[in-house]
Amino acid sequence: MQNYQHLWKDGNPVHLPLGKIVCIGRNYAEHARELNNPVPDEPLLFIKPSTAAVHLTRPLDFPRDRGSVHFETELAVLIGRPLTNASTAEAKAAILGYGLALDLTLRDVQSQLKEKGQPWERAKAFDGACPLSPFVPAELLPEDNIHFTLDIDGERRQTGDTRDMLHPVLELIAHMSSQFTLLPGDVVLTGTPKGVGPLQAGQTLSLELEKLLFVETKVV
Repeated sequence: MQNYQHLWKDGNPVHLPLGKIVCIGRNYAEHARELNNPVPDEPLLFIKPSTAAVHLTRPLDFPRDRGSVHFETELAVLIGRPLTNASTAEAKAAILGYGLALDLTLRDVQSQLKEKGQPWERAKAFDGACPLSPFVPAELLPEDNIHFTLDIDGERRQTGDTRDMLHPVLELIAHMSSQFTLLPGDVVLTGTPKGVGPLQAGQTLSLELEKLLFVETKVV
């Protein structure tokens, strides 16, 4: 397994250990509808282990024997301070950087788990299930309406904007911190917009964050 280390956009290491990866499901209403899922009343949280993290700049590899693997492009938030029962102001002060992530999902496995009312970890937490980009310092990003895109083989597949989130970033982080402590080096994934779909060998994925970060990778 590849060793993962948080990186800044310029390639320098972020001197924080990788912690847990805290995720939200169905944070964009259109994405929930495209998968025929109900829109939850409160944040639907799950956690990926640190072993799920790999560098998004490297070729994508994933299990080939467990059915379809879907891409879900998400804004990633790097936590720089401990947060417990935080306010939104404290959450804002704790954000060290922003990046992009792919929440890779074994969709057939997830569908089976949902039918049985079981947790999603088998579909979401496998090794390599969370490719992460380098991070852009938080002060370089706008406070609101952060924009990101995914193209596959030159075709626009996903467009995300934080103004379309059901639970905005700062409120989401504050809520997470009321359920469990967030630590420096933890990463928060903030949900995926509509347009998810299966990955195929040979595809080239191009991800962009606010014209500040561009990452390209290929499915092996």
